[in-house]
Amino acid sequence: MITNYAALDGFEISPRFRQTLERRVARLEADAKTDEEFVAVLDEPDHVRRQMKLVVAQRTEALRMRLFLEHAKMRLPRPLVEL
Repeated sequence: MITNYAALDGFEISPRFRQTLERRVARLEADAKTDEEFVAVLDEPDHVRRQMKLVVAQRTEALRMRLFLEHAKMRLPRPLVEL
């Protein structure tokens, strides 16, 4: 896992890859919300603990992807005509 985002200066990603990551982040955050709401119906403390561990993992991954997107630059499309 990359933790030094200063090393990503000049890092470029394609618009399509960015869109894919943004959709993944949205899905992770929605799943985390749903999974956290599900805790209310669980009776066993061990089930609650595992469910909350899942929620934390989903939110952590979403945050990691958001930080990556924040530091990545969008790659400009190639010119249609060669210069």
